[in-house]
Amino acid sequence: MAIHLDLTSDAAQLTKSICDILSVSGTETALADAIEAALGQYDHLKVTRNADAIVAQTQLGRASRIIIAGHIDTVPVADNLPTEFREIGGEQHLWGRGTVDMKAGVAVQLKLAAELTAPNVDLTWIFYDHEEVDASLNGMGRIARTQPELLAGDFAVLCEPTGAVIEGGCNGTMRVEVTTAGVKAHSARAWMGKNAIHGLSPVLDRLAGYESLEIAVDGLVYRESLNAVLISGGIATNVIPDAGKVTVNYRFAPSKSEAEAEAHLREVFAGLDATVTVTDSSAGARPGMDQPAALAFVAATGLEVRPKYGWTDVARFSALGIPAINFGPGDPNKAHADDESVPVAQIYACEEALRKWLSA
Repeated sequence: MAIHLDLTSDAAQLTKSICDILSVSGTETALADAIEAALGQYDHLKVTRNADAIVAQTQLGRASRIIIAGHIDTVPVADNLPTEFREIGGEQHLWGRGTVDMKAGVAVQLKLAAELTAPNVDLTWIFYDHEEVDASLNGMGRIARTQPELLAGDFAVLCEPTGAVIEGGCNGTMRVEVTTAGVKAHSARAWMGKNAIHGLSPVLDRLAGYESLEIAVDGLVYRESLNAVLISGGIATNVIPDAGKVTVNYRFAPSKSEAEAEAHLREVFAGLDATVTVTDSSAGARPGMDQPAALAFVAATGLEVRPKYGWTDVARFSALGIPAINFGPGDPNKAHADDESVPVAQIYACEEALRKWLSA
């Protein structure tokens, strides 16, 4: 039986409706069907489907195009569906899986996509799948590969949870493995070997003494960080280990390229008897807060603007040359939590801010 979404309903109630449609990553089809059907009723929107991603566009011939995007999948349910309205800390919340990450933002998108028939810019609304799993499955990435014309735009907003303030761009992230080599020996005759775990000590000393940089990008100050996140070595309690490994995560400012980030890491560990291997890397995204669209958003809403320290899909827009910001309801610290909940007031605040910006 087809699921019906009423895009004229209250934004908080619409959030509840879409949250209660199970859409753990890989099971988004029912929600994608419902979104496609709901948006397809509006003549001012051209609706395109790409697997379980839905793209709706206005074609008004405006001077610029804004992309507003959100993912429709969630992490697995933890006995927190169906959703409920609850009073938490004296404030009304919608509690349950997906309320923060990120269906409150998606509900705002859907409501405004239906309502804004004559915005001051052309709009591309993107509702994409598989964000919470391996990056190779990401629906936004798939669109970029298969229908890149759908991602053409001058500025983008990703409705990830930000507590209803603006978070510009995002830091990049890189993981490296720093490994040391030794010689096995019986621990009773340790002098016959070379302890690779002990060889990690200078690596950890470098990390402990590292002073993180603060770097201004487009008027926002991004704080970098460099940390050991995993450590391993050894095969038995009576054997001197011949291998040791520290996994290091570097969060770098969006003004740095991945090549520059890697070069910096190799400089940090230069001169040590260790090997540095990059295992994972994603570029950051400049916030574009000097762009007319961003300036107009801030002017229209008067909202606080902060840097985004974590990595989000705004980086995919940045890779396409499109500056982007994060803006959506919900505390990101509640994303994926068993007690995930969004303040209802933040849903309305984000709805009103976007409406005001796009209608001015």
